[in-house]
Amino acid sequence: MEAAITILALLFVAFIALGVYATVKAVGAAKRGVDRTITQARRTVEDTTLRAKSFGQTGVAGELAQLRLALRTSMRATQDALHAGVAEDSSLAESVGLFRRLSAHGLELDDELKRLEREPDRATVAALLPQLKERTQRITHSADSLRWAARDRARQFADDDLDALNAQIDIEAGALRHWTVEEQRPQQASGAASQGPGAGARRAHDAGVDWPEPTAGAGAGAGNSSTADESWGGPAREEAPQAITAPDPHLRTRYPWQKAARPETTN
Repeated sequence: MEAAITILALLFVAFIALGVYATVKAVGAAKRGVDRTITQARRTVEDTTLRAKSFGQTGVAGELAQLRLALRTSMRATQDALHAGVAEDSSLAESVGLFRRLSAHGLELDDELKRLEREPDRATVAALLPQLKERTQRITHSADSLRWAARDRARQFADDDLDALNAQIDIEAGALRHWTVEEQRPQQASGAASQGPGAGARRAHDAGVDWPEPTAGAGAGAGNSSTADESWGGPAREEAPQAITAPDPHLRTRYPWQKAARPETTN
């Protein structure tokens, strides 16, 4: 009985702790959402005010407002681009670290420009404007370089992926139209058969193969040679029949065991 009561008490405490943890997390998330909303609203109001000052005021106040507006616009665009890209490309983590270091200089410059807006000595502020413009241009140039490099990298990855996808789609489309390949094969076979037995000779002639010419001096009569006849593919000339004559005994080859013939004598 005591064990059951102890288990029930532990479960009750666990449920209470879980409920408190969930409540704290929900309150924290809601607070962060409210803070984010307030920050965005304050940022929007401040940007609108700076834009109105840059267009509506002239002199030192208008130039300070333009510098602040250009600085804040460039830094915010770079921050959004890097945070959106690092979720898909982990190699941008180093770029995010560099941007954080650049943001420290940007925030310092923005605070200085904001203080100078309330400075009553306009002559001193006017003397500092060239230096402030140079610092602003250096920071915005670095931020723009990081932003465009991240965008170019993402665009290159997208182009490579699209090229690979197009190649796969072409292969799949060719596999789906397999009957076109099967129809081309019988057509090629029928075309080769319709050319006839003389197709090889015509192809050889078209390819630039020359047949050997007959030898010089070949003509009509007995002077025609068999080489010229064979080169044109004609029938071979029949040889003339040879006369049957008795062998000359004086031209025979003599062997050592044969006796010499006696000369004939006349009485």
